[in-house]
Amino acid sequence: MNLSQLFIQRPIMTVLVCFAIVLFGAVAFRALRCGAAERGLSHHPGQCVPAGASPETMASTVATPLEREFSTIAGIQQMSSTNSQGSTSITVQFTLDRNIDAAAQDVQAHIASAGGRLPPSMPRPPSYQKVNPPRRRCST
Repeated sequence: MNLSQLFIQRPIMTVLVCFAIVLFGAVAFRALRCGAAERGLSHHPGQCVPAGASPETMASTVATPLEREFSTIAGIQQMSSTNSQGSTSITVQFTLDRNIDAAAQDVQAHIASAGGRLPPSMPRPPSYQKVNPPRRRCST
């Protein structure tokens, strides 16, 4: 009995074997794609940001789209970003006459609207903190 005759005589087994091969192939492909992204081997570096991405990757795929989005917020005095291994921090300083709560709402809204331009495989979504620095006293 040869191999082809075995599959011809047992059609249910043939269907189950084919289904198993397709299922294992899909699982392996997904694992291969995710594993390559974690090792920085993605064919589409703009689409995948692994947890330990380089500062350059973080700057181009995360910081730049967010900075572009934040630049449209009214009342920004200064904006800077720091990119490190797998992390980006953007500091937005508003003018003193800007209400901190309204500015925080604007930042949150712009983070949400930038979501489509950020890599879908980020380990965590962007978050923000509002900080009201202490006022400096001037001495004369």
